Amino acid sequence: MPFFNSYFGSFSDWFNTRRRRWIARHGQKLRLSYWRSLNSKGWLRVMGKLLAGGLMLLFVFYLSVYFGLFGWLPTKRQLKAVQNNMPSEVYTADSVLIGRYFIQDRTNVAYDQIAEPAIKALIATEDVRFYEHDGVDYRSLARVFIKSLLLQEESSGGGSTLSQQLAKNLFPRKSLGFLSMPVNKLREAILARRFEAIYSKEEILGLYLNTVPMGGNVYGIESAARRFFNTSADSLKTEEAAVLIGLLKGTTSYHPKLYPERSKQRRNVVLAQMAKYGYLTPAQKDSLQKLPLELRYNPYSHHSGLAPYFREHLREELGQWAAQQKDADGEPYNLYTDGLKIYTTLDSKMQRHAELALKQRMKALQIDFDKHWGNKAPWTGQPDVLQAAKLRSLRYKRHKAAGLSDEEIDEIFKTPRKMQVFRWRGETTRTISPLDSLRHYLRYLNAGFIAMEPKSGFVRAWVGGINHNYFQYDHVRSRRQVGSTFKPIVYATALEKGIAPCSYFSNDRRTFPEYENWSPRNADDQYGGSYSMLGALSQSINTVSVNVALQAGLPNVVQTAHSLGITGELPSTPSLALGTADASLLEMVAAYAALANGGYQIKPRYLLRITDRQGTVLLDQANPNGQGQHVLSSQTTALLRPMLENVVQEGTGRRLRSEYRLKMGIAGKTGTTQSHADGWFIGFTPELVAGAWVGGEDRRIRFRDLEKGGGANTALPIWGNFFQRLSSDRTYRRYGYSQFAPLPAHLRSYLNCPPYQPPFVEETVVEEDRGIDEFFKRSGRKLKDLFKRKGKKEKDREKDWQKDLEEKLEKRGNGKGRGRWGRED
Repeated sequence: MPFFNSYFGSFSDWFNTRRRRWIARHGQKLRLSYWRSLNSKGWLRVMGKLLAGGLMLLFVFYLSVYFGLFGWLPTKRQLKAVQNNMPSEVYTADSVLIGRYFIQDRTNVAYDQIAEPAIKALIATEDVRFYEHDGVDYRSLARVFIKSLLLQEESSGGGSTLSQQLAKNLFPRKSLGFLSMPVNKLREAILARRFEAIYSKEEILGLYLNTVPMGGNVYGIESAARRFFNTSADSLKTEEAAVLIGLLKGTTSYHPKLYPERSKQRRNVVLAQMAKYGYLTPAQKDSLQKLPLELRYNPYSHHSGLAPYFREHLREELGQWAAQQKDADGEPYNLYTDGLKIYTTLDSKMQRHAELALKQRMKALQIDFDKHWGNKAPWTGQPDVLQAAKLRSLRYKRHKAAGLSDEEIDEIFKTPRKMQVFRWRGETTRTISPLDSLRHYLRYLNAGFIAMEPKSGFVRAWVGGINHNYFQYDHVRSRRQVGSTFKPIVYATALEKGIAPCSYFSNDRRTFPEYENWSPRNADDQYGGSYSMLGALSQSINTVSVNVALQAGLPNVVQTAHSLGITGELPSTPSLALGTADASLLEMVAAYAALANGGYQIKPRYLLRITDRQGTVLLDQANPNGQGQHVLSSQTTALLRPMLENVVQEGTGRRLRSEYRLKMGIAGKTGTTQSHADGWFIGFTPELVAGAWVGGEDRRIRFRDLEKGGGANTALPIWGNFFQRLSSDRTYRRYGYSQFAPLPAHLRSYLNCPPYQPPFVEETVVEEDRGIDEFFKRSGRKLKDLFKRKGKKEKDREKDWQKDLEEKLEKRGNGKGRGRWGRED
C-alpha cells in the first residue's frame, strides 16, 4: 500500500507540473482577446498550423485505410487473380449451351468479344477521359466538389472513373456509419490505382463490362445482350449497345422491358454523348435516335430451354460431386459460382425432336382423354384421389411445417387467388382456389421419353414430362409398373436356360391356388391352342408368358432382370411375367440396350467432361472403359431380336410401319399395365434404343378401355413421331434406312415354325364304323408306339438344341478362331 501511494503521488505531482506549464504558455489562447490581438502574420501562422494538422490527419486516415484498419484491402497480386462469381454452363455433345446454374446470371467474355459500339458508348457516357487518367480523375473530382457540393448542381455527373466503379463492383461497399462515404471512396481510389498498375486499359474495360449489374440478377454485357436482345456481346448493334449502357444509370428505372419509353429516352442520351465526343456523326445520331426500341426479350428460367428435366437431374448429381472436389485453395467447388463447364452426351437436335414429338402426341392425347371423360372427373367415385394430391402438394407440406391446423389449411385451399395456369393451347391467368388448381392438373396425362446408343450407353435425348414449369416430376426416373415390356426379359431367360424358340406353350387359362387363385387373362380373352415363343411374344399372349416364366424358373427371371440393370424388388411370382414390377424408363431402356448390343450390360452415360473456368479438366468420361459384363449370350439376343421385330411387323407395334411409314429395322415391345394405368413402348434400331411412357400422375387417372389406354395408342406414337422426325432430318437421314444384320442361316432354322397351333379336335366315331375301327385297332397301337418313341426323341433333341448347335458350329469353324458361333453365313 505505501508503494502505491508513493507511485501515484509522484505521478500526480508530475501531471500538475505539466498542466501548470501548459496553462502558463497557452492559457492566453483560451481568451477571446488573444485572437482579437492577432495580426495578419499571426493568422497566417495559425492557418498554416491548422493546414499542416489537417494534412497530417488526412495522411493518417489514408494510411489507416491503405493498411486495412477499416477492412481488408486486396493486394496487387490478389487483384491480378481476381475472379468474380460465374455460373456453371451445361453443353450438349454438339457444343450447344442448354443451361446454366447460377446465383448471378453472368458469362465472362474477352475484350475482343465485345462490340466496339458498346465500348464507345461506355466511355462517352461514364468516363470520357478514361485513356488519360491513372485510375482517379482529379478534374472530375474537382468538378463534383465545386458543382455538386458548392453550387448544388445535380447535373454535374459523378466523379468515379470506370476503374473506381470496377473496384466497387468487385468489392462492395461497407457500412461504417458517418465514415462510410470517405472510407469507401478512398478504398475505391486506392484499388483503382492498383488496377491501372497491373491491367491494361482494354483489360479493365473487359473486367468492367463483365461485372457490371444490368438489372435483376443479370450481370455483364454478354448476359444482358442475351437477355434483352437474344444475341451475343460481339453482335450488338449501336442502338442496342446504347440501351444496355443506359441501364447503368439505373437498372430498374431504365429497364427496357419494364419501362420501354424511359429506356428509349436514356438510349438517346447515350447516343447524344457518343456524338458529342466524336464516336458518331450528327447524322448517325439523328438516324439512330429515331429508331423504335426493339427488344427480343429472352427471359431465362430453369424451367425453360432444352432438356430442363435432364438439367435438373444433372444439377442434383453435380452438386454432390462438386462438394467432394477441391480447388487449388483446398476449397470445395461451388456449382453456382465457380464457372464450371459441363459437357454432356445429349444431342441438341435429337433433344429438340424428342421434345416436339412428345408434346405433339400428348396434346392430341389430352384432347381424346378429355372427350373420353366428358364432364366427369377421371377420379369419379374415388374422392381420395383429390385428397391424396392435396396431401402431397408442396403448398400443404409448407403450411403443415409452419404449424397450421388442417382447418386453417383447408381454408387456404378454398380461397381463390390469381395464378398462372397451364393449358396445351397456351398459359392463362385465372382466379381460382388452390383446390381447383389441383383438380385442373389431375386431369392431365404425363409422359417420359429417352433415347440412347445401345453400344456406348450415351444418352442422346431425355424428356421427363410435358412442361417442367408445372409438372416437375421426372418420368424418365419415376418408377411405374412396366407391363408387357418386361416379357422380352422372360423370353431371354428361357432361351438362356436352353428352351428352344419353337417350343410350344399352352394358351389355356389356368388358376394358381398357391397365389390367391390368381388367373392370368389375355387381352382379347381368347384361349386354347398353343404358341411358339415367336407367336406368343408378337401377340403379347399373357397365358403363354406365364408358362414360359415358370418353365425358365422365376428366380432365374429375377436374376436376368437384375443383371440387365433393373434395380428394386422384383416379386418372384407368376405375375412378374406380365410386368407387375415397378421400374424406371431409364432402367428399362438400358435393359433393352443389352438386348440390342449382343447381351452386354450397359449403364446410361450422360456426362462427358467437366472443366474449370481456366479449362483444366476435372472429370473426363468421354472414352468408355469398354463394354460391361456379358449377361446374355449373343445367341440369345440374336434369336430374340427377330421375335421383337415381328412385334412391329405383325403384332402390337405394327402402327410404326402402317401409320408412321418407318422403314428402318425396328425391334420393340408395347406394354400396358392393369386397368390401362401405364402405356409403354420400348424399341431399338441398329443405332438407337428409345422408350416412351404415358400415364397420369396418380395411377388411378387413366382411360377406361384398352383401345385408348394401351401402350400402342398412348406411348408408341411418341416413339414413332420421334423416329419419323429423325428420318426427315438431313443430319440423321441414315437412321431412316439402317437395317439389322441378317440372322445367320443356322439360327434362322430355329425360328422356322408356325407361331400358333390350334387345339386338336377328335373326330366323332359313327356306330357303323366299329368294324373298320376294330380293323385298325392293332395297327393303331403300333403307329402310336412308333410316334411316341419319335416324340420322345424330338423332346430330348429340343432340350439339347443349343448344345447341338454349338457342336455343329465348332466343327464348321474347324478351329479357325471364329469364336463360339463360328463363321456367320
